[in-house]
Amino acid sequence: MSCEHYEDVITQAVIGEKVPDFTMEAYDPCDCGFCEVNFEEIRKAGKWLVLFFYPADFTFVCPTELADLADKHAALEKLGCEVVSVSTDTKFVHLAWKNDERLLANVKYKMAADPTGEVSDFFGVYDHATGLALRGTFVINPDGVLVSSEVNFYNVGRNAEELLRKIEANVYLKDHPAEACPAKWTPGAKTLTPSEKLVGKVYESLNEE
Repeated sequence: MSCEHYEDVITQAVIGEKVPDFTMEAYDPCDCGFCEVNFEEIRKAGKWLVLFFYPADFTFVCPTELADLADKHAALEKLGCEVVSVSTDTKFVHLAWKNDERLLANVKYKMAADPTGEVSDFFGVYDHATGLALRGTFVINPDGVLVSSEVNFYNVGRNAEELLRKIEANVYLKDHPAEACPAKWTPGAKTLTPSEKLVGKVYESLNEE
């Protein structure tokens, strides 16, 4: 992980802080070949980055999660997101799993390899007892700032619909920094504008005509 300029400051990802540049080898299902995930290039392209860590290829809950994510991939791309799945398997295992597991038929995002666990460890999902990554989802905005994190244990799968909703909210707030999105917010719904007038009056604000 390329953190030369940050190594004395950042040792682990922190919400609200910039993430240092890093690279990972990957398998690209669209090209059916190997490539590199380069965070610096993604950031300079002005994209959001979704890192979707999971324990291992050829397991059980993992293909259901990756298939669910694949169903939302096009919608996430329209919002300006680069989607990357990550496990501690190698790029060669990713290729084999993609070809064998029918649930992965629609996966078109890059499948990154973190065999040393370095990137997983930076994001706080590396399990040193097993050498695997927990189920972690991280969203980094175009400025390189970590704005969202979710970590589940091995036995609970995630919901890509909720990930999409959170990305929609974060994209909206990037352009409307004075506002805040309440629970279950979806595009077009009312937002909140924090001020002294809103204290104790959230109900009225959300329900006014």
